[in-house]
Amino acid sequence: MTNTIDAKILAKMFLAGAKNLESKKEWINDLNVFPVPDGDTGTNMTLTIMSAAKDVAAMKDIDMLSLCKAISSGSLRGARGNSGVILSQLFRGFTKSIREKEQLDILMLADACDKAVETAYKAVMKPKEGTILTVAKGISVKARELAEEGCSDFTVFFDEVIRCGDEVLERTPEMLPVLKQAGVVDSGGQGLMQVLKGAYDAFMGKELDLSISEAPHTESGKANAQPDIEIKYGYCTEFIIMLNRNFNIKTEMDFKEYLESIGDSIVVVADDDVVKVHVHTNDPGLAIQRALRYGSLSNMKIDNMRLEHEEKLFKESQAASEKAASEEPAPHKEVGFIAVSAGDGINEIFKGLGVDHMIQGGQTMNPSTEDMLNAIEKVNADTVFILPNNKNIILAANQAQMMVKDKKIVVVPTKTVPQGITAIINYVPDLSAEENEENMKQEIHRVKTGQVTYAVRDTVIEDKEIKQGDYMGIGDSGILSIGGDVSDVAFRMVKEMMDEQLELISIYYGEDITENDAEQLRAQIEREYPSCDIELQYGGQPIYYYIISAE
Repeated sequence: MTNTIDAKILAKMFLAGAKNLESKKEWINDLNVFPVPDGDTGTNMTLTIMSAAKDVAAMKDIDMLSLCKAISSGSLRGARGNSGVILSQLFRGFTKSIREKEQLDILMLADACDKAVETAYKAVMKPKEGTILTVAKGISVKARELAEEGCSDFTVFFDEVIRCGDEVLERTPEMLPVLKQAGVVDSGGQGLMQVLKGAYDAFMGKELDLSISEAPHTESGKANAQPDIEIKYGYCTEFIIMLNRNFNIKTEMDFKEYLESIGDSIVVVADDDVVKVHVHTNDPGLAIQRALRYGSLSNMKIDNMRLEHEEKLFKESQAASEKAASEEPAPHKEVGFIAVSAGDGINEIFKGLGVDHMIQGGQTMNPSTEDMLNAIEKVNADTVFILPNNKNIILAANQAQMMVKDKKIVVVPTKTVPQGITAIINYVPDLSAEENEENMKQEIHRVKTGQVTYAVRDTVIEDKEIKQGDYMGIGDSGILSIGGDVSDVAFRMVKEMMDEQLELISIYYGEDITENDAEQLRAQIEREYPSCDIELQYGGQPIYYYIISAE
């Protein structure tokens, strides 16, 4: 019977929980109610916990205090999206309760669960039941119950707590009708359960890979080219064989087998009297000599991938050096602005309105709390306004606000890009930060926003049947239109948004929409609403074909 846990065991449990969540992240992403093409709950929770896991894995001498600091600090800074922020707050409360302990018993663990839930609920402005919070609360209640019953065996304790957590998770669709209609449980709650199940496996002594690899990271969440990348085969070789002999299935298989012996990334496509070939190899001549057995060659192309990689690295390094040389510290100012945005056009709009620093991100990649902190540091101002421009980024901004002590940080809870644009337009330099905050909050509520994207899976939402590949017009409170034509979906979305009080319609078209198509949509909307001012601007945003606001 095991009745205590020390810091080393807890560290292993945390790493195992992180790894288990990472392995299930795509499955958790698929539990999202809205079938939109974004990196959502599973990705956000994984990036959050992995930020802390890297710190824990790097520890040499593990004691409870240093472990708790690593888990709390790492998850707070790495928190992304609402689910990631809530997970980080659960860790924050949990570690705060146990950091002074050397060994944990079940009563201490129950106290820590209570503190975790209390901290997470306080971090959310309007806690909603049927979410990760509900699952965490159910786990905490069960932990308290077992502790008060005198349970002293951690094996029994964890088994009962996890069973209870699964039961609460299964009930989440009864608490949130939108989950029930979509036929899924809460994705954040499922993520939390995968952390606990991974931790339990480590506690039970299961052989696990606890190594944590550090992915290259930039502010936009994308990886840069790596100088130490290993290119096993250096030449990308392509050609077409003009056949002069029979090239049957057996011949094709023999040819592929030979190519596999000298390279990789092999593609062989036979079509009547020609064969298209692609292979990465260190000796293109061998591939060419073998191919000549079957016919003459044309369209030959050989690229030195190692040289191309080195040139790319050189150009990136040169560009970074030029940028660093040209950048001078920004002059100090009283007020600065940070906005989250994706799309060259939208970035330029914000910069033109006076935004000092752009954080690349949005629905497809939620920036972390650390991204927010880094941006705040770059803005040389006493007061910094943050425009998250996405409801799933507001909590990360709020968390950064709490962590900054040397500047006044004001988070304006903008949920869409048009709300962010309206907020900064209504900033008045002569007013105080508090007055501006209140004024901006009032103004953003006057803005209606619709966004057109596509469905990544079949589902039913709000009694609307959606098929994979359908275009969807999504408004502030739900889906407004569905169809197979992007312009038609956008137009019907606008019709659902409009009322008699609205006077201005702004259309921001994305990177996959031509200016001509956007102009045609603008003209169609103008004919339907001749009394409204219609503005058309290039947004350049990915994933979302149109972002349209009405105010």
